Amino acid sequence: MLPYGRQSIAEDDVRAVTEVLRGDWLTTGPAVDLFEAELARWTGGVPCVAVTSGTAALHVAYVAAGVGPGDEVITSPLTFVATAATAALRGARVVFADVQPDTGNLDPDAAAALVTGRTRAITAVDYAGHPADYDELRAVTDRCGAVLIGDAAHSIGSAYKDRPVGALADLTTFSFFPTKTVTTAEGGAVAAVDPGRFATAARFRNHGLVRDPAEQRDPEHGGWHQEVHDFGLNYRLPDVLCALGASQLRRLGRFRARRAELVARYNALLAGLPGLTLPAQRTYTAPSWHLYPLRIGDGRRREVYERMRAAGIGVQVNYLPAYWHPVFEDLGYRRGLCPAAEAYYAEQLSLPLYPDLTDAEQGWVVECLAAILT
Repeated sequence: MLPYGRQSIAEDDVRAVTEVLRGDWLTTGPAVDLFEAELARWTGGVPCVAVTSGTAALHVAYVAAGVGPGDEVITSPLTFVATAATAALRGARVVFADVQPDTGNLDPDAAAALVTGRTRAITAVDYAGHPADYDELRAVTDRCGAVLIGDAAHSIGSAYKDRPVGALADLTTFSFFPTKTVTTAEGGAVAAVDPGRFATAARFRNHGLVRDPAEQRDPEHGGWHQEVHDFGLNYRLPDVLCALGASQLRRLGRFRARRAELVARYNALLAGLPGLTLPAQRTYTAPSWHLYPLRIGDGRRREVYERMRAAGIGVQVNYLPAYWHPVFEDLGYRRGLCPAAEAYYAEQLSLPLYPDLTDAEQGWVVECLAAILT
């Protein structure tokens, strides 16, 4: 089965991991610092906290944003459920705003219409790797005093109006799952512009431990002493995985270029096929394409999905609107809430896209799709 996405592992990655395994630090060591520093090169210098997954990154970001019971978090339903679930786990009410019909990104006007006095954060999702409209979203958060969060699980290395993802929101989260542009096997990170939020994020991912005597309440015990002022969790990403991530980040430019080349080839090869809507790109963005999100019209998405997979091509659907999950239905959310997102979902299909996809394999994907549609 040709997958819709997969990791790209080189000998440099293997050597980087092997060096850590032969060294003194398997976790909380120098490879973590190296990975965070390499990642900050792609966020315009905004410091980053490495964590165990993209879901953990979202959880940490909501903690750093001060999200808690009684707050509201506005976000897109066209995302993996973790974007909303981690806010709900903080006790917040998730408010789903509709998306732009072309990009699938959060619609700033729809988000603005849902702001209340309890809005603590607005979380954009860079769907498929295309950055959301951050300037418009920033205007909304500035008016209501909310925190702007970017779920950049798809968009590491992307740019919006010549500014890098990671520097556009107050807090930005990344994912390094194997299907993503850069992988640490499992892993994530949070970029935080504000030093106070960065400190909160860094502390929360390490049980909330306070080790600096200058910050402790009772520092006179000795050098072993550590305190917990606020509860945290163990979201530490080990050196073994950070070494892999640092090695991968050195090839991010090449990964981005190959993905862009494949997207351009898909656009050219699929142009004119009946019933298709190709992915949109705003002129002021430079996406790091994580997905190639087609829209299949005429009610044929399921047929195309099943026939492509039967042919050995692992197409995928991204995503079920978050509030369609039974956990949100049980909380009172109902279908029809975000018509544009539901219409997008009804037609969406992701074609295989990853750096090691060959031109011949891509040609096979296109031939198979064309045979179904014509």
